[in-house]
Amino acid sequence: MKLSVVMPARDEEGCIEQTVSDVATTLTAEHIPYEIVVVDDGSTDATPVRVRQVMERYPGVRLVTNTGPHGFGLAVKVGLAEATGDALAVMMADASDSPADLVQYYRKLQEGFDCVFGSRFLRGSRVIDYPAHKLAINRMANFFIRMLFRLRYNDITNAFKCYRRNAYEGMQPLISPHFNLTVEMPLKAIVRGYSYAVVPISWTNRKAGISKLKIKEMGSRYLFIVLYLWLERHLSRGDYVRAHETVEEHVLERHA
Repeated sequence: MKLSVVMPARDEEGCIEQTVSDVATTLTAEHIPYEIVVVDDGSTDATPVRVRQVMERYPGVRLVTNTGPHGFGLAVKVGLAEATGDALAVMMADASDSPADLVQYYRKLQEGFDCVFGSRFLRGSRVIDYPAHKLAINRMANFFIRMLFRLRYNDITNAFKCYRRNAYEGMQPLISPHFNLTVEMPLKAIVRGYSYAVVPISWTNRKAGISKLKIKEMGSRYLFIVLYLWLERHLSRGDYVRAHETVEEHVLERHA
């Protein structure tokens, strides 16, 4: 099962080379067939140059340019459209996500799950240098989503997730152009009946560059997509639900 890692990047010259190298090295060591699709989303710095340098060492790395309107969700969709793998992962370019957790995702897909979602807030998870104000907003947003959809999963807003291709195809059309795509994809998979595993992961705040997530700009967009999918769940009468499937939630905790 080939793994395609989609990594949107905009002005990440300070970390993109190391991030991609670490992922490629880890997947190679684990003998996982892969490609890393880096999507340059309108960078004004040396991000594309840094990616090309990695491409010289790792033939599985590809650079794609988002030539249309820019935005995190739009860049991810460009990368997913270019991806050729049977498994699709979305990973951040700022080295906040762990390559070891990506391997864990892949192994869970091999067990037969349609999706694998990481949580930074389970026993066994590790979070380093999460800004306090963002953490508070994150926990409130996730609590709201959990109550609305009656989920046990507690980190739906986390971008770092992995899907089988059939689940990705089943969540079409994806409509979010910005960071709210990180909520649309997992919620659509859940609402439409795809099975998923939840595993504890680690997260480390970026050491270089500037976060592109603007909380004030994204609040209404997150709310829109959450309510949009809540309406689909309750008013569509199962028109989009995968036939003969029910949601499976497996929260896996490991001891620290």
